[in-house]
Amino acid sequence: MPNILKNTSLKPYNTFGLDVNAAFFVEVKSVEDFIEVLQSDIAKTNEILVLGGGSNILLTKDFDGLVIKNNYRGKSTEEDENGDILVTAESGENWHEFVLYTVNKGLGGLENLSLIPGTVGAAPMQNIGAYGVEIKDVFVTLEALNRETLKVESFDNEQCQFGYRESIFKHEAKGKYIILSVTFRLSKTPKLNLGYGAINDTLAEMGIKNPSIADVSAAVISIRQSKLPDPKEIGNSGSFFKNPEIPKVHFEGLKETYPNIPSYPISEEIVKVPAGWLIEQAGWKGKRFGEIGVHAKQALVLVNYGAGKGQDIANLSEEIKASVFEKFGIKLNVEVNII
Repeated sequence: MPNILKNTSLKPYNTFGLDVNAAFFVEVKSVEDFIEVLQSDIAKTNEILVLGGGSNILLTKDFDGLVIKNNYRGKSTEEDENGDILVTAESGENWHEFVLYTVNKGLGGLENLSLIPGTVGAAPMQNIGAYGVEIKDVFVTLEALNRETLKVESFDNEQCQFGYRESIFKHEAKGKYIILSVTFRLSKTPKLNLGYGAINDTLAEMGIKNPSIADVSAAVISIRQSKLPDPKEIGNSGSFFKNPEIPKVHFEGLKETYPNIPSYPISEEIVKVPAGWLIEQAGWKGKRFGEIGVHAKQALVLVNYGAGKGQDIANLSEEIKASVFEKFGIKLNVEVNII
């Protein structure tokens, strides 16, 4: 049975670097650990929060319950009948390190998702995506522990109900499961996704005309490092808001007032607008309020300069949402889990 600690600071376990305490805290390294912890009296009588990399969470107060830190790690590969490679990773694996593992093996499919913070287990929960690629594009299956029955269940692509930064684990199945492992279908002869101009521009700057998987990964890493702050240097959770999807008729109306408004077509009726652009136009980019603020290079990122409070960041996000709605009539939704 893993040792359950009392009154433990969560500052090392969240990328905002917020200094809040957990009434109870335990680290787990196996499925058996998870089951033993969930069978404990402390787990049965307290609210439970499972932490992976702590990169998609905003802690607004002390957590009066049990925090389970997921350190369950491991990776394996096998070839299927089509010659594709099925790669399985345990949920506590660092996401970026896992992507580099696949890139170094010459397996394509995840290279556009390089340098996204967090763990493998959080990836399908969010259906993480970047530069034209989402988890659902290469996802095969996942195994999850039912917190009530303590049985391991499998979910395929359809059962996960993936959407834009969405899955069943953020809705009907929220809080009911602990994701244990995820399997992806990757290719030894991949079709590279270079649809986003920033990747092509960066590859050109690197002098690369016929990019490899590793080249695309390096380009994505370079782009992200140029725009996003390192949580080790300044507290943040990456993109705080989702890019909103709005009716095309609404977008056309905005375009009359803002002819340079950027957009990405989703369908004939729906257009995606970058939240960072909206926030910047509303005047928030680079604004600092004591120990918190909006990042100077990327308005999509809220930051903790050191001694900030989670509730203050949550309040700031609400002010930003209100001002963007007032200016553009667009409702922003947050990506992070506010607790």
